[in-house]
Amino acid sequence: MPPALAVTLLAAAAPLFARGSESLWGIAPCELCMWQRWPYWVAAALGLVACFSPNRRLRRGLLALAGVAVLASAAVAVLHVGVEQGWWPSPLPGCQAPRAAGTSVQDMLSAMPLRPNKPCDAPTYLIPFLPLSMAAMNLIYALALGGFALARALRKG
Repeated sequence: MPPALAVTLLAAAAPLFARGSESLWGIAPCELCMWQRWPYWVAAALGLVACFSPNRRLRRGLLALAGVAVLASAAVAVLHVGVEQGWWPSPLPGCQAPRAAGTSVQDMLSAMPLRPNKPCDAPTYLIPFLPLSMAAMNLIYALALGGFALARALRKG
């Protein structure tokens, strides 16, 4: 399988798996979870263009850019893992747990979001007895895929 096709498929697989976990297992994503998905779509698009590029240098450049895009997801995953571990607060306001705006029940009800959101500091664990959150697993996956894409792009021959 050509490396550009492999990167395209593996990059698209990550956000599709995350979306599937929402549907199959009812896992609610937080705002940082959603931010981790976008670089994969960019990488998949770059990889797809690379698949059809007749120019070898352009193909390698697009593959390198796809690797950098995946590493951007790894950077967001580092931020997310740090928020989960309590090392730093999330910079995104949507990551905070909802708080009551007033003292009356009516004030609290009006302050509630239309749909529930998950705070970013509440890790989601998929595999029982494995202390790796989905954000941590994404970090490992993104580092591996980004490294693979960059290695293949920089490979001679």
